[in-house]
Amino acid sequence: MENKKYVPKKESMTFAIAALGQGLVYSCMSSYVTDYYMNVLALDAMFVILLMLLARVWDAINDPLMGMIVDRRTTKHGRMKPYAVATAIPIAILTILMFVNPGFDVQNKSIWLYVFVAVVYVAWGMIYTASDVPFWSLPNVMTPNPAERANIISYGRTVGGVGTAVTVALPIIVGYFVAGRDNADVLKYAIMAISMSLIGMPLFSTSSFAIKERIELPNSQRKDPGEPSTLSRIFSCKPLMLVVLSGILSFGRYMLQAAAPHVARYAGLYIGIDPATATVEQINKNISNVQLIIQVCAAIGMFGAMIFMPKLFKKFEYKHMMIVSCFGGFVASIFTLIIGWTTKNLLICIPFMIISAIPLGVINVVSYAMVCDCLDYMEWKTGFRNTALGSACQSFVNKLGNAFGTVAIILMYMIVNIDVSKLNVGSGQAVVEAVRNLTTTQNFAMFSLVTIVPGISLVLCAIPLFFYDIVGDKKKKITEELAVLREQRGITIGE
Repeated sequence: MENKKYVPKKESMTFAIAALGQGLVYSCMSSYVTDYYMNVLALDAMFVILLMLLARVWDAINDPLMGMIVDRRTTKHGRMKPYAVATAIPIAILTILMFVNPGFDVQNKSIWLYVFVAVVYVAWGMIYTASDVPFWSLPNVMTPNPAERANIISYGRTVGGVGTAVTVALPIIVGYFVAGRDNADVLKYAIMAISMSLIGMPLFSTSSFAIKERIELPNSQRKDPGEPSTLSRIFSCKPLMLVVLSGILSFGRYMLQAAAPHVARYAGLYIGIDPATATVEQINKNISNVQLIIQVCAAIGMFGAMIFMPKLFKKFEYKHMMIVSCFGGFVASIFTLIIGWTTKNLLICIPFMIISAIPLGVINVVSYAMVCDCLDYMEWKTGFRNTALGSACQSFVNKLGNAFGTVAIILMYMIVNIDVSKLNVGSGQAVVEAVRNLTTTQNFAMFSLVTIVPGISLVLCAIPLFFYDIVGDKKKKITEELAVLREQRGITIGE
């Protein structure tokens, strides 16, 4: 079975295109929602922190529930596929609403603005879960071949990651057309959200039409007395819990891109200008340039790693790839911090910033492949395979990590006493003067958001993986014996 291929290239490509559509929308949200809330709507920082944390607490309940719902029944259209069509339009609408103020009073901070933001943010997370969990469960039912499954995931994550690259360039392109207009930032984010939603969600829904679910797993049965519950099986699966813990601890990887707009504004980094004499236009252009450099470096490092994943899969174990890349990223982040801060020259830091972003690509692909192996282990060990619930763990980890990264950014604002509501008041020149008056400590703290903070997070991420043991002969044994067990249980594998 290890050598047999089940999925034609056209089908793998369809999965990747659908992942691209999802990535366009998710990257738009995750990369810019904090900046939009903090610097456009100027919402209270504590409100944003509480919103992010409480929404993730709800996701802790919502994600496993969605996994159990998906695992329960197979429809005539498949078990995983129908959800992409059902959720595409709601996600598009909520993404647009997340970046468009329908008329609430921003200047006086109307209570209804806060209510609107909270409802849209939580609703977006719920509907996104209803699409994300079954979509990334699809590779589990497309093929029983672990190597082919890993390649499908790698291809999907790589092409899906193009959404990140697009959202890096989009603010610059859109910003060019809205520059000089009243409420330019408001227009920029509205155009970004609308365009990404209208392009991304139709692409995402293609997964429901051209992908085949070949492994027909039995529907969930009523639990017999004394039999472990679904959740207890998940929590007792040690390898899966190690992957989940590693994913949570890697929250800092999201900051390399999400913190870029904040670092560009407040870290005191300048490229080719003298901040003491620069005009407002030059300062604004510098902010765009710094943000672009940080985000492009992150994208290059991430994509460079993801492109080589299929070849690396043939030579190295998943855990070793994760551990080596995380420690390498940590070392590179230290060099970026030291060199960037002492020279004040961001351009010299470009090679180190790219290296520090390599773990983004490795984790982005390998963690999904490891979850699939953990589900194989659980099925081999217990006779049950909770595919969607296992994938829900990864979905929860991603959203929790994104929220922790966002909270870390906001906490840094509070720790070093940067009040954006005061910095963004007055004329353009007044704002520039306020930013110039930030202290060295405040500048350093903001720069750390894309250097040492993510670096420490990567080291923490690697620690649980030392105890992960689905590798080598054990993994091969699980794959071979699982094929026999499935045949004995009457589980069919379609062509």
